[in-house]
Amino acid sequence: MSASSNKKTLTDKELFPIRTVSSITGVNSITLRAWERRYGLIQPVRTPKGHRMYTQENIDMIQRIMELLDKGISIGQVKNQLNKQGEIEEKIQADPWSVYQRRMVNAVVRFDTNILEQTYNEALSLYPVDLVISKLIVPLLKTLGKRWETAEGSIAEEHFFGTYLRNKIGARFHHQKYSQTGPILVAACIPHEYHEVGLLLFCLSALSHDYQLIILGANTPLEELIIPVTRVNADGILLSGSIAPDDDSFYEKLEALVNDAQVPVFFGGNIAVSHHDKILNAGAIPIGVDIRQALTKIDGIIKIEE
Repeated sequence: MSASSNKKTLTDKELFPIRTVSSITGVNSITLRAWERRYGLIQPVRTPKGHRMYTQENIDMIQRIMELLDKGISIGQVKNQLNKQGEIEEKIQADPWSVYQRRMVNAVVRFDTNILEQTYNEALSLYPVDLVISKLIVPLLKTLGKRWETAEGSIAEEHFFGTYLRNKIGARFHHQKYSQTGPILVAACIPHEYHEVGLLLFCLSALSHDYQLIILGANTPLEELIIPVTRVNADGILLSGSIAPDDDSFYEKLEALVNDAQVPVFFGGNIAVSHHDKILNAGAIPIGVDIRQALTKIDGIIKIEE
């Protein structure tokens, strides 16, 4: 019988040898064996030859144990602590997004690109991209932001995940954009807005709605937007911003853009909520921060021919 046949007999899930688990989690093999034998914390699968093989669930458990140890809980108390969390854990297991989020946060904390990649790809293989963005990526960005604000996390973590996400979105956009045939949107962050991940996530969702995207990225002067709008005969403009402009001249420029472009100008991000009325008064259309709701609103204004 082949090795691959043995693996299928043991479990239908992917299995990892102890050396790989040690590399992923940072816990050496001697400690992993002690956690199994002495404390009964982990139950790896055994091959016919007696070798330990670990599932992704085992790896998740190891990372949870590490979290508890980091909080000052002794190894002898960990099992009781895990048992107390049983009811909560059942709810988490019933919600795949909580599992994915926890796994990705742990990967970011450990700067582990491999686990990030595995989790992200697994979610995308099972769920539509709109759902992955709204249920996984957006909440994860908020979690990392809160970690940074409370000093529990670091700016390095945010930058690590932001760079990873931009690379993934860029690759996906590159492979899909040439097949799009729907309305054209010119998308940009407003002046002095350098956080473009929110804009990129919107554009990724818009791809699944068959939009064509011209993405200009961060810190784009409003007066420059008329150039691509005119040259590609765009159907609309999407602006994104999280930090309010520091002077009212911005809204004068926004009104000028609306008048010159002669296409709908949509405005998303936190400013679309906090400065809703000013955006409306300038003639633009605030669409809030929820990407799926924003796309529904845009769909209702820019008529998509089926």
